[in-house]
Amino acid sequence: MAYASGAMRSSIIAVIFLLSLAGTSSAQSLSTSFYSNSCPGVYDAVKSVMESAIAKEKRMGASILRLFFHDCFVQGCDASLLLDDTPSFRGEKTAAPNNGSARGFEVIDAIKTAVEKVCPGVVSCADILAIAARDGVVILGGPNWDVKVGRRDSTTASFNGANNNIPPPTSSLANLNSYFAAQGLSQKDMVALSGAHTIGLARCTNYRAHIYNDTNIDAAFAKKRQSGCPKTSGSGDNNLAPLDLQTPTVFENNYYKDLVSKKGLLHSDQELFNGGATDAQVESYVSSQSAFFAEFVAGMIKMGDISPLTGSHGQVRKNCRRVNN
Repeated sequence: MAYASGAMRSSIIAVIFLLSLAGTSSAQSLSTSFYSNSCPGVYDAVKSVMESAIAKEKRMGASILRLFFHDCFVQGCDASLLLDDTPSFRGEKTAAPNNGSARGFEVIDAIKTAVEKVCPGVVSCADILAIAARDGVVILGGPNWDVKVGRRDSTTASFNGANNNIPPPTSSLANLNSYFAAQGLSQKDMVALSGAHTIGLARCTNYRAHIYNDTNIDAAFAKKRQSGCPKTSGSGDNNLAPLDLQTPTVFENNYYKDLVSKKGLLHSDQELFNGGATDAQVESYVSSQSAFFAEFVAGMIKMGDISPLTGSHGQVRKNCRRVNN
């Protein structure tokens, strides 16, 4: 076969280069079909464990969803939050936003065990967490969506990132927008994703200041919450109250109805409906649960895209709590 001309060789090289870039881009991007051939059974395995866990404790759906949020806001959605501390490694579990409140790690362990039986060494802990968060929402009555997968697991964690990147319950609206904008999420995303608080519970230490010091709160609601949350710090800190006053184990739009009634449990919750720029969006979700569901799904997909490790980056951990040897 004759050699191609110089011009033709240049064209062929250019085409090969572009194809290689396309291949690299494809390999390094998330996809809803990533496990179609390598582990199609992953979804049934995750769902089965989540159904069992939520049947035992309804709160677990909210706990897993919170783990996903706290993971993605620190180094991206890379399962760094799942890593245990060791004598030579400091993870994120003992950072202020997680210490004593992040929970559900044993459920992720159980899912990992189930998935490894189906297809060992294939599915990352980061993807397991993303799928489990979706399943928890669906099992509790919320919207369904196709989860983008293909993430790999981090070999590092950031204690400081966990302390600095996750918005505290004392956040103002401006601060909330700042925290979410730092992750590439808009104010619209922030309000929609805050709807995750339509399920789950919060500790007294996180809402004490709101029920005793704030004025943008229904007086009767504040008094009711005060009965289970003493004013003195250190007393009853771990007492729990529902983030959604009406239906804390059902994923719907009642959280936003609570905000309009000035019955948001956290200061940061009530900031979403406090005479500011987000009032109209909250009211739109009160009027239309389907609008909330659609925009929550969009926000979850967008959050799941935060700085994933793909391709040859990171690893697929054998145990979600520790880095592979």
